[in-house]
Amino acid sequence: MSRPKGHYVKSLAEIAAHLGLQDPELDVEIIGLTHDSRAVRPGDLYVALAGFRTHGARFADSALTQGAKAVLTDTAGMKFLNNLQIPVLCSDDVRGKLGNLSAWFYNFPSSRFNLVGVTGTNGKTTTAHLIDSVWRSVHRNTGLIGTIETRIRENSTPSVRTTPEATDLQAIFAKMFEEECSDVVMEVSSHALSLGRVSGTHFAVAVFTNLSQDHLDFHADMDDYFKAKAMLFSPIFSDLAVINVDDKYGLELARLSKIPTQTFSATQVDSDWCVSRISRSEAGSEFMVQSREHGPLTVKIPLIGDHNVSNALAALIVLVHSGIPLQTAIVGLATVSGVPGRLERIDRGQPFSAIVDYAHTPDAVERILEGLRARSTGRIIGVLGCGGDRDPSKRPLMGAALARGSDIAFLTSDNPRSEDPYQIIAQMASGAHGVMGSDIRVEVDRAIAISLAVDLAKVGDIVLIAGKGHEQGQESLGVIKPFDDRDVLAHALDRRISRGEFL
Repeated sequence: MSRPKGHYVKSLAEIAAHLGLQDPELDVEIIGLTHDSRAVRPGDLYVALAGFRTHGARFADSALTQGAKAVLTDTAGMKFLNNLQIPVLCSDDVRGKLGNLSAWFYNFPSSRFNLVGVTGTNGKTTTAHLIDSVWRSVHRNTGLIGTIETRIRENSTPSVRTTPEATDLQAIFAKMFEEECSDVVMEVSSHALSLGRVSGTHFAVAVFTNLSQDHLDFHADMDDYFKAKAMLFSPIFSDLAVINVDDKYGLELARLSKIPTQTFSATQVDSDWCVSRISRSEAGSEFMVQSREHGPLTVKIPLIGDHNVSNALAALIVLVHSGIPLQTAIVGLATVSGVPGRLERIDRGQPFSAIVDYAHTPDAVERILEGLRARSTGRIIGVLGCGGDRDPSKRPLMGAALARGSDIAFLTSDNPRSEDPYQIIAQMASGAHGVMGSDIRVEVDRAIAISLAVDLAKVGDIVLIAGKGHEQGQESLGVIKPFDDRDVLAHALDRRISRGEFL
C-alpha cells in the first residue's frame, strides 16, 4: 500500500476529539492509520474493523507487535482486547466514520487535485482507462485507482479491490498529491459507497455508466444497489454528474440529481450529448456526436462494441470538463491502447479471432456477444464461468446470455472459492438449457474448456473467453493458483498452430 513520505502526525487526543470521544492519554502521537494488522508500521493507529468473516480486533496483538501505538474499534471488538498494553478507542460505527477520519488525518488530499469518480456495473475500468490515457497523452501528471491497477504517475501496483479501504485510499491520495498528480481517475464501487470507504473524498466529476444485476449477495435488491450508486451524485461528494440516460437507472438518477448534470445517450436526442450514428469495423468504431454546446463531432475509437461507444462518450465529456480542448480529446481517444482483459485480442497467427474479456454479469455478457455478432462472419464459441461465494441468482441469467449469443457455449469454472464448481455450473446450465437450439457443453476444468473451444474454431470464427479478464489467479478452497486466461488461450492457440492445421 502506498503511503506518503511526508510527516503526518495527529495526537490520539485529536483523533478522539474528531470522533467525538472522551480524551484518552494525551501524549500518544499517531503517524499513520491502517485497518490491516499486517501493514502496521511503528507509530500507527490500528483500526480494528468488523469483517464479513471475523473481527479485526482478533489481530490486535499482532498489530501491537509491529509497533501500533493505539487501537480504534467498536463495541463488538472490545471483547477481544482484554489487557492490551496500548490505548484503545471505542466508537460506534467505526467503518462508517473511517472515511472522514482518514481524509482528515491526511489533510483532505482529494481536494488538492482534479478527481473523477466512475461508477456503474459495467464499463468503469474502460472509461477510467480512456480518461487517464488521454490525460497522459497531453503530459498531465495522473493517478489511477481501479480494478486492475493503482498507478501514481509511472509507478503501478496490482489492485486488491476496485476501491481501496478508507485508510489505504486516503494515504494513496496523499501520496498522489505528494507526487504532484494534477488529475486522478478512480473506479467507485457500490461496496465502497455503502461501507463509507470514499467518505471524506471530493470528486470534481462523478460518472454513471449503467446498472444491471450484480452484487446481490451484498445488496438486498436492485433498489438497494441503485441507492448505493446514487450516493455519489450528491453535493456531499461531487460537483458535476455525467450520466448515461440510455440506462433506466441512469434516467432516474438524472432526475434525482442535486448537482449540475450532463446527460449522454445513443438514442435520446434531448440529452446533452447524443450519438447520432455509429459505424462499426474490425478496427473499432466511428460515431457522430451532437451536443448542446458543440456542432456535430466525429469520434473514432480503436475499441469494438457499442458499449465502448458509450464509455468513450462519457470519457469525452469528462476530458472536456477537465480542460482538454475538444479536438485534442478526440485525437487522444482515437489513439488509446486497449484495456487489459477487456475485449483483449490474443493473436498467434490463427485465422480466427480469440478474445479475452472480463464480462461477468448477464448484461455484460449479452452486450459483448451482441457486439461480436455484428462483426462476425463465422460462429461464436463462448467460454464462461461464474464466481463462487457471489450472487447465485445471476448464474442462470449468465448461462442463458452465453447460450443466446454463442453458437457453441462452454460452461466452466471461474473462481469457485468455497463452493462446488459442479453446482455453480449446474445453476448456469439451468438457464442455458432454456435457450432453444443452443449447443451447451460442460467442462469444469477451465484450461481444458479453453483448449476445446480453440480446437473447434474454424476460419472466420470468434472464440470468446469471458469472466476473468485480467485476473492472474484462480481461487478454490482458499488456494489461489496461477491462472491467466490470456496465457492459457495463447498456449492453446500455439499448440493448435504447432500441429500445422493452418498451413
